[in-house]
Amino acid sequence: MKIYVDGDAFPNLLKPILHRAIKRLNITAFVVSNKRINIGKSKHITYIIVGKGIDEADHYIAENVKKGDLVITADIPLADRVVEKKAHAIDHRGELYSEENIKHYLAMRNLMEQIRDCQEITKGPAPFTQKDAHAFANQLDRFLTKHYIKRVSVQFRGIYE
Repeated sequence: MKIYVDGDAFPNLLKPILHRAIKRLNITAFVVSNKRINIGKSKHITYIIVGKGIDEADHYIAENVKKGDLVITADIPLADRVVEKKAHAIDHRGELYSEENIKHYLAMRNLMEQIRDCQEITKGPAPFTQKDAHAFANQLDRFLTKHYIKRVSVQFRGIYE
């Protein structure tokens, strides 16, 4: 399993959380953005800078993600593409997108976009808080425990049996 981070809008509060998880578990991670960002140094993190065009980071991630990988993004259309490839996506506030819920989130996102296109004033997302960072950390921990640590322990068990 690899982790892909949609880095263009990745909140600063989440950088140390993700960095610690990558370092602790030695997970390969790719931080993809159209500008230089830094979540920390690790031999397991590769920084990829894509072109300046709109959604270039999203396209790179969607083209490279494989079944079972994890993508961290707040971009719902990207999450939809990821889930279609049988990979996983978590947003910055700890929501785990799945086949069961992604179409609902995508429909709500598209509805709000249509409302804004009609010049209606809508509230944007609430400011990102420490509570959101905590929810992300908990979801990331649950996900990695279920999908990564269990897989690694099964591999090690096979070596020693």
